[in-house]
Amino acid sequence: MVFAKQLRDGVRRGRIRCSVRIWKHPHVKAGNRYVMDDGSIVVDSIEPITRKQITYDLARESGFESVDALLKIAKHGSGEQIYLIRFHYLPPGAWDRPRQRDRSGR
Repeated sequence: MVFAKQLRDGVRRGRIRCSVRIWKHPHVKAGNRYVMDDGSIVVDSIEPITRKQITYDLARESGFESVDALLKIAKHGSGEQIYLIRFHYLPPGAWDRPRQRDRSGR
């Protein structure tokens, strides 16, 4: 996944943990790692959403000042399907550990 320069610091610090993308089809897969600078992005989930689901709060959570600012960056090519991607950042050399399950299997 590629992030605009102004968002990268927020991603590295863990303040930005989601992204809205407008594509023809998904370009990432949940569970996969993608290089970002020296570290990695691990995609936790990807789900299709509607334009109405892009709220001011989601724009802010994604690192933007407004929905309009988010939409200007989110469009990649001629796609029209909107995806919400939740992820976490791993710094250089870090290993992602699977979540520990409790005795009930959760």
